[in-house]
Amino acid sequence: MKRIVFLLLFCLTTGSLSIAQSQRGQGQRSAAPPPADDQAARATASPAPKPSPGDLTLPMDSSVITTHAVTIKGQRVPYTATVGTQPVWDENGKPIAGVFYTYYERSDVKDRTTRPLVISFNGGPGTASVWMHLAYTGPKLLNIDSEGYPLQPYTVKDNPNSILDVADIVYIDPVNTGYSRMANKDVPRSKFFGVNADIKYLAEWLNVFVSRKNRWPSPKYLIGESYGTTRVSGLALELQNASWMYLNGVILVSPTDLGINREGPVGAANLLPYYAATAWFHKVLPADLQQKDLTAMLPEVEQFTISELLPALAKGGFLEADKKKQIAAKVARYSGLSEKVIMEHNLMIPTSFFWKELLRDKGNTIGRLDSRYLGIDREDAGERPDYSPELTSWLHSFAAPINYYFREFLNYKTDLKYYMFGPVHPWARTGADTDRTGENLRQAMAQNPYLHLLVQSGYYDGACDYFGAQYNMWQMDPSGKLKSRMDWKGYRSGHMMYLRQEDLVKSNDDLRDFIKKSTPKPNQPAKY
Repeated sequence: MKRIVFLLLFCLTTGSLSIAQSQRGQGQRSAAPPPADDQAARATASPAPKPSPGDLTLPMDSSVITTHAVTIKGQRVPYTATVGTQPVWDENGKPIAGVFYTYYERSDVKDRTTRPLVISFNGGPGTASVWMHLAYTGPKLLNIDSEGYPLQPYTVKDNPNSILDVADIVYIDPVNTGYSRMANKDVPRSKFFGVNADIKYLAEWLNVFVSRKNRWPSPKYLIGESYGTTRVSGLALELQNASWMYLNGVILVSPTDLGINREGPVGAANLLPYYAATAWFHKVLPADLQQKDLTAMLPEVEQFTISELLPALAKGGFLEADKKKQIAAKVARYSGLSEKVIMEHNLMIPTSFFWKELLRDKGNTIGRLDSRYLGIDREDAGERPDYSPELTSWLHSFAAPINYYFREFLNYKTDLKYYMFGPVHPWARTGADTDRTGENLRQAMAQNPYLHLLVQSGYYDGACDYFGAQYNMWQMDPSGKLKSRMDWKGYRSGHMMYLRQEDLVKSNDDLRDFIKKSTPKPNQPAKY
């Protein structure tokens, strides 16, 4: 399967805005308190100075601290929120970028040696951490309906399912995402914008962050979504090898291929279960399949995929004509497409064609990242949709609330644009930056008996499909010796499964269970 990431969905001009350096240890100043309805008590520390008109600069090392409380699972949880920037230094100790972060720390915990720390990244690779921050694990949620569609006004509300009751969380915006920026235009972009360059500088950044916040004794977890799964899979090994920082868990939300080869017949075959799930949702399957529940129907499709479709595709043009027709009939049955178009594509249906074709007769396209979403094209004819309806809906939902939230609730004032998608082209993927992150994660797990893996997938995600995520796990551990520490969970939504209210509850509960399961008992040794 092709590597599909959010980055392909946008086109922004490259370049960077400069960052003004600020020295650590500057005098503390009080800041205006956040709104009273947020239960905030006060704001202290070193706020980012407001830029003068036309001067879009950001301190490279600064923070603003506010205090809050949220009710989670019926329990009042007080916490502090720290938003700010921390530098990235080059080999000569010179700051070359400022990385923006938001750190939530439960404030009624006296001993943090056993308090888990969750380190959160999103994907792209050019997207900020806004998605999981304001819709999944954080203490605040954006205003959307129960299925994840935008609502006005663009405000935020408490998240009663946040994992802040059981773990502290830091959301990190890599360079040129969110408010993070390179120090100046002369800094080599190759320092940041590549598979392994990204992993290397973020590992060094995390080493400093964990030291500054005194979190070395804490159980530590990485969570990444989409391209963020590539990032955290690589970081798991880099943190062990370069910083001697050993993790308890890695959570992959809607994972990429992690450098695991799925090209050709494997990638084409693995898409069929996703096609079947989507066709089931839109009620276009045959009656006997449609009347079954989703998770009761899918095993039949998965078995056909592995046992019949994959071997048939492997034979290519040498597949017998009658066998090809038999396979096409079954693919049509499970995908909701006609046998005619399946034969025309030699049994291998491109995802872009599927998104255009499935509801063509009804005048709609379907979403790439979440195929529950409907779009309207200029013409019903064509091979691919004009746009991604789910992504435009999500940008509609998220952009206003995150800007509002930082300014009005967390008291972070800046005139910089918050990059939902930032300029990170060109992104290196070859040579020294070849993606081997699935193997990196396997090696990290082999070296660290404490390290566990949780994979979370939405059944209607066509970019990082759920069956491909399972295939990752099978191929990442061919010996089968690590599978007792690997788990997969599926949800009835798409790429950002937590946007659906029912899945928000379930997925956060799955995180809680995973953290509990992967936290060793006192004095339990890390050994085989």
